Amino acid sequence: MLTTTSLPRRTVLAAGSAALLTTGLTIPARAQGIAPTPTMRGGANNYRPGAPIVDRIGGGGFLMTGTVLRAGDGAPIPNARIQMWAHTTEGHERDARRHGATLTDAQGRFQMDMPQIVPAFGQPHGHLAYDAEFDNNGFETVFLRPIMASASDTTLDVQFVLVPA
Repeated sequence: MLTTTSLPRRTVLAAGSAALLTTGLTIPARAQGIAPTPTMRGGANNYRPGAPIVDRIGGGGFLMTGTVLRAGDGAPIPNARIQMWAHTTEGHERDARRHGATLTDAQGRFQMDMPQIVPAFGQPHGHLAYDAEFDNNGFETVFLRPIMASASDTTLDVQFVLVPA
């Protein structure tokens, strides 16, 4: 004679999860590590190679921030040269005065004060570049063109995850 017992689904799931955790059969959330940032379409539009390192672009009022990390282990990349440009209240993104570069700190962070970004082609967006030609860190070039949620935003934060060249 065979007897069957009915257990609530939650009990079965909880017991199964506990068994997996105690036997060490856990699956890492990111076995491959941190994936590299791909170049975005339109990111290199109006790029000016070798823009100067500056403290700010124009009169300021908008803060562009971000981090630069190494693909795989996510280690910060210090002294990475990041160039920024945008269509702002002070001029078009083609204008050389709307371009500037900065270096990341020891934690791979950077920031640049620049004039308020305004929509170009209907979208408020910035341009950022890690250009290997002007940096000695040995990573591949990446261009970004992040779109802001709103034209009234006064900050834009991005992340570069770079691959060794």
